[in-house]
Amino acid sequence: MSVTFTIRIPHRLAKKMKKYREINWSEVVRRSIEEYLEKLEETRIIVDAHELLEDLIDQGVNPEDLEPKSYDEEIKYYHVLGEREWKRLSTIQVR
Repeated sequence: MSVTFTIRIPHRLAKKMKKYREINWSEVVRRSIEEYLEKLEETRIIVDAHELLEDLIDQGVNPEDLEPKSYDEEIKYYHVLGEREWKRLSTIQVR
């Protein structure tokens, strides 16, 4: 379902647009709005990430602990967590 959206443009702009009648100006406007909204949403995600970082620091998390690790360190942590999860699951008793 579509919604009709009306805009006003200056006469000089409308004159220029008439030179290119083959262009679907509604589609150009629709795509421009979509691109602009995507940029706004990306900006909001970045703001949210900054807010999250501030919240974590406020809760006592050391910012150095949030830095990316090397591939080898990540693999080491992955294996340690896997082993701990295996131990946790293998000690659960069925009731």
